[in-house]
Amino acid sequence: SMLRSVPASTVVVELCRPFTLLAPMVGVMAGAGAAVGASGTVLSAPLLLRITVGAVMAGSLNAASNALNQVFDIDVDSINKPERPLPSGRMSTAFAMGQALFLYGIALWLAWILGNQNGPECFAIVCIAALFTVVYSVPPFRTKRFGWMANLTIAIPRGLLLKVAGWSIVAPVFSNGEPWVLGGLFFLFLVGASTAKDYADIEGDQRGGIQSLPIRLGWRKAHAWTSPFYVLPWLL
Repeated sequence: SMLRSVPASTVVVELCRPFTLLAPMVGVMAGAGAAVGASGTVLSAPLLLRITVGAVMAGSLNAASNALNQVFDIDVDSINKPERPLPSGRMSTAFAMGQALFLYGIALWLAWILGNQNGPECFAIVCIAALFTVVYSVPPFRTKRFGWMANLTIAIPRGLLLKVAGWSIVAPVFSNGEPWVLGGLFFLFLVGASTAKDYADIEGDQRGGIQSLPIRLGWRKAHAWTSPFYVLPWLL
């Protein structure tokens, strides 16, 4: 009976939403690549391995965030995305929560072993990013309910901090402003781009008490307010 209660591996993978893991993995690799160029570091095989570990760490963190979000969004997803593992009944919330905690543990462990002569900078950054993902989804904070606050809570860990975490694999970040400027550009992009996913979710979000920008402002005004964030970072 216990074996029958464990969902199929395809459902476990589906909970992680694999396609969404690509951006943070590339983001960490890009941050590390920028640090290689900026610091004049030789791109050796051991460093390539560390950067690859960093990419896996970013993917694990995002997968954990995806799983956690679905645990607390099950009522909303039952309207917006009823085919997902939890609202469709193919996975229990307890199993999904266990998977989220496991993936958070993997991400933090990988960030810890990426410590170098700069100290555990990567670990500290990833801990802060993980905290933001929890604040986004979990009551009583659940900032995804509050318009611009939701966008900021997404943009800080996924735009700013993952770029800086990638840089920290190669070179110091707390004594250098350059990685924070680089991360800040992607932060600005995600402040606006985070709204893109909200337009299709209006019905479920309204019933779930989530005041996304398209709900608070209307879709035309939300589009007008967020559009500059698609352009400004690249000009900067």
